[in-house]
Amino acid sequence: MKNNKIKISIIINILVAILTTAAVIIMYTGFKFMPGRDIILEATKIEMLKFFTVQSNIFVGIVSLVFAIKEIKILKGNKKELTVTDYVFKLMSTTAVGLTFLVVFAYLGPITDGGIPVMLKNSNLFFHLIIPVVSILNFIIFERTNKLSFKKSFYGIIPTAIYGVYYLTNVLIHAENGKVS
Repeated sequence: MKNNKIKISIIINILVAILTTAAVIIMYTGFKFMPGRDIILEATKIEMLKFFTVQSNIFVGIVSLVFAIKEIKILKGNKKELTVTDYVFKLMSTTAVGLTFLVVFAYLGPITDGGIPVMLKNSNLFFHLIIPVVSILNFIIFERTNKLSFKKSFYGIIPTAIYGVYYLTNVLIHAENGKVS
């Protein structure tokens, strides 16, 4: 059963890496494959990196690819097991995309004109829904480990904290008369 879980995890991790690459290309180029209302929370070219959603999805895509490579080495007998550090990075990246999922579905979707459907257009369909859900399920079901202690779970907030410092600094720099435009 353990080998089957590793095989499924490899497939899912490769899928996450491929979907992340596709979504990044779609957003970078501004390609629209879904008709309808104006899309919000999208930018093209390098400007797309201003969104935590994009950053966290790129992070989970890279970590998933590295995880898949290491899992393949385990199946081939070239590596004994994944390290605690591997699992910490997987936790950090999965937590980051999980946060973007929660923010979209619990906060932004309900207050946005057009609701959740407008938040799931084009690249954001991958960034806000598919990649986070697939990553979370993979981490919980197929990559389950006892290597992560309770103390290590706090590493999951590091990407959000770093972005929070950047975001707060940006807000304070652009405030005029105590208000953000």
